[in-house]
Amino acid sequence: MTNIWERPFVVSILVDTGAWYAVTDTADRHHKEAGRFFLDQAPKISLLTTDLILAETWTLLNSHLGRYAAVTFWETLRETRTPVLTIDQVDLEAAWRIAQAFPDQTFSFVDCTTFVLMERLGINEVFTFDNHFLTYRYGPKRQRVFHCLP
Repeated sequence: MTNIWERPFVVSILVDTGAWYAVTDTADRHHKEAGRFFLDQAPKISLLTTDLILAETWTLLNSHLGRYAAVTFWETLRETRTPVLTIDQVDLEAAWRIAQAFPDQTFSFVDCTTFVLMERLGINEVFTFDNHFLTYRYGPKRQRVFHCLP
């Protein structure tokens, strides 16, 4: 039996829509940075995403790069067995409370639900180019912030 202290620690990083898109679209301003990060880190860490990020990315890729790019993206998630987290009714209510608590922000529906899932599952790192992940504060007295990569 392996001692638990000898097991490699696996870090889970949530991948946001903008990062998936930047990895895919060679014309995206973040493509090179996203590609380098993805190629360097993907073999070392556990990447995951959400059902709503999957839907948002599919829609963005389909509308900007065409159906083939969208299908290839989804197929890649399936082949790599990238975990796709799903929201439930409790998460929706918590996301609603976030939207209400930050009336001066332009957090999207997907942003709010992603914040909720990350908090609930204790995921602190996100591969994103979306500054909303730096703006949003959570935890006691809203003093915590997500760590954005790259």
